[in-house]
Amino acid sequence: MNPVNTIEARTLKDWLRDGRELALLDVREQGDFSRGHLLFASNMPLSRLEPMLANLVPRRNARLVLCDAGDDGAARRAAAAAASFGYGDVSVLAGGTAGWRAAGHQIFSGVNVPSKAFGEHVEHRHDTPRIAARELAALGSAGTNMVILDSRPLEEFRTASIPGAIDCPGAELVYRVFDAAPDPDTLVVVNCAGRTRSIIGAQSLINAGVPNRVVALQDGTMGWQLAGLEPTHGCTGQAAAPSAEGLVRAQAAARAVGVRHGVREIEEAMLQGFRAERDARTLYLFDVRTREEYEAGHYPGSRHAPGGQLVQATDEFAPTRHARIVLIDGDGVRATMTASWLRQLGWDDVFVLRRATEGALDRGPYTPTLLDFEFVSSVTAQDLARELAGGADLLVVDCATSVQYRRRHVPGALWCMRTRLAQLPAAAACVFSSPNGVYAHYCARDLLRLRPQAGARVLEGGSRAWFDAGLAEESGAGRMIGEADDVWIKPYQRPEGAAAMQTYLRWETGLLEQVARDGDARFR
Repeated sequence: MNPVNTIEARTLKDWLRDGRELALLDVREQGDFSRGHLLFASNMPLSRLEPMLANLVPRRNARLVLCDAGDDGAARRAAAAAASFGYGDVSVLAGGTAGWRAAGHQIFSGVNVPSKAFGEHVEHRHDTPRIAARELAALGSAGTNMVILDSRPLEEFRTASIPGAIDCPGAELVYRVFDAAPDPDTLVVVNCAGRTRSIIGAQSLINAGVPNRVVALQDGTMGWQLAGLEPTHGCTGQAAAPSAEGLVRAQAAARAVGVRHGVREIEEAMLQGFRAERDARTLYLFDVRTREEYEAGHYPGSRHAPGGQLVQATDEFAPTRHARIVLIDGDGVRATMTASWLRQLGWDDVFVLRRATEGALDRGPYTPTLLDFEFVSSVTAQDLARELAGGADLLVVDCATSVQYRRRHVPGALWCMRTRLAQLPAAAACVFSSPNGVYAHYCARDLLRLRPQAGARVLEGGSRAWFDAGLAEESGAGRMIGEADDVWIKPYQRPEGAAAMQTYLRWETGLLEQVARDGDARFR
């Protein structure tokens, strides 16, 4: 392995404060990452480096610092891989998180920490109005004129929601509220699972000058359950798209917010200028509308990043600090509101592209750049089902996340992380599966490199194709190789139940003090 540039904690601390572009990536699995990491580290596991790196760190001459726990060489392996992909300014943090802590710096647990700390900052700064769960339940029983808007994506909303709530993800709130609550006497309650999106959502409506009384549900659905109240499951109600009148009101409200927070609008010509400078400045181009709108037609080269989630998990979408961000929607409301929050989060160069959905558009989902990708022979879901029914001696290996595996998988499939392929049964011929089948090609190829004589194929279209075909499926832990430490488990999904939720909420409210001790955040 070629020598890798190593930097000390004091150098990285200087880099975090010098205002230049920097992508700081922690290459451990998310479960390990969530137990302790640097404040501004984004998680990009070594096992998923090739399908993620070029899409999240698009400028290959940007400063790139890789980090691990400091004891297993994962960061050095990731650095060597990044260099082979053309990244020219790559360093490894000496000693990883252990070295950072030893140097007297802060280590943070959890995920999406900068955004969640920012939510606490917003509540502290603005004293965002809030309502306790039992008080909300009492208002509901009394027939109070109110609407409860759940600011999470629909999939999360379906998992557990407040009785009577409708889904209206973060950036959609100002866009849809004037029709969801046309009577100014209607109480508007915004909730999420915990705190951040409730606070940011409620404050968005307040900032936009909505005439209604607006409150955040204190501690969200977790607070609801901790109060001994039952959530509902499987709900699908959504706030409707705005009427013509509602849209005009939303645009006026968003425009005022944009002026207040210095949001800059640009024309196509300036965007083309940004694109011409992509070797000197990183450019992120995000479409903040709903997935359905994005796939129906989007600006060429843009990625889907729903506005509420972009604010809630900025580190997952834009790991390169101090990059340029250009936001897109069809009417200026959602992009402007999202830009206002990103600027308050500390991003300077955030822009809204005017008339971005006019002209020639791309359709369908975003096509990611896959580094070092090789096709492995595949088998259709129907053919695999016939082989399994016929007693074929083969092993289906599911390399989705452990959470996805537990939710549903091909009957009899074994769950295995890419880093543990050497532990697969030696004699087994394998068919690899992942949600859309793409990641499975990396895993199958790795097994063939480990065992050149092994039989390895990929389930064509992934497990999604299997489920869409209506074939049998299983759920639960089933057969798993090793501990499932690949992902951070949400507190309301943990076996500890109420104790996990209480611990999480204490952690969230304590973030602001810890961020202040760290000293690197620059919230506006």
